[in-house]
Amino acid sequence: MLMEVKNQIKISLLSIKYAIMREMLNKISFITNIVFMIINNSTFIIQWVVLFSIKNDIGGYSLNEVLLLWGLASSSFGVSRFFFKKAFDLSTTINNGKLDSYLVQPKNVLLSVITTDVEPSALGDMLYGYIVLLIYGITFKLFLLFTLFSICSGLIITAITIIFNSLSFWFGKSDLLAEKMDGFMTSFATYPGGIFKGVTKWILLTIIPVGIANYMPVDVMRNFNLSYLLIILGFTIFIVTTAFIVFYKGLKRYSSSNLMIAKI
Repeated sequence: MLMEVKNQIKISLLSIKYAIMREMLNKISFITNIVFMIINNSTFIIQWVVLFSIKNDIGGYSLNEVLLLWGLASSSFGVSRFFFKKAFDLSTTINNGKLDSYLVQPKNVLLSVITTDVEPSALGDMLYGYIVLLIYGITFKLFLLFTLFSICSGLIITAITIIFNSLSFWFGKSDLLAEKMDGFMTSFATYPGGIFKGVTKWILLTIIPVGIANYMPVDVMRNFNLSYLLIILGFTIFIVTTAFIVFYKGLKRYSSSNLMIAKI
């Protein structure tokens, strides 16, 4: 079992490697996408600088802590888009009957599908996260936690996207619903968790789990909390497992388009 998992991870990493190599055929475009994404992300900080010039505390966050929140949101967004780009087009792949070529391969179907391409600009999102971490004040412990939470949050975003896109097996096009959920995750992730109260806060800890993907990790990095760390790790395992279960339950209902395209 462990050997199968190890082999599948190795195959997925090779698939990502080849996708990166394809993108780097045009090195100027590849690098430009990364640089401009970093610049684009930087412009959004201006609004917070203005707000904090008026008020020193927003939702229990200082300017530095908002920067950390933005850095984590950007980095986790980058992880999901760079390594698992095709997860966000999964509904289209299902509806167009393009899973055929993946089904005949001795590999995990879901991982094979979502790792066949990369988003170059997402690498800029990840780099931006670490640039912000440097500004915040990097330490070895903080670097390790930030990296861990970037991966966990990226996996949570990807898993939720897979779950909602997989609904296409039952209800046809579910891409709009998946896009809305992804939009909610991205939008709420860049606002201090302390500004949300009552029902909204409950929703952000359950239905739209930004609280677990972003707010809790920032709290752990600000003041280490073992309970929060375990909740984050546990939820990441739970939501990723759920994504696999939902996809494979739906795959039993898949209708082939008889469109065979070789995947190497």
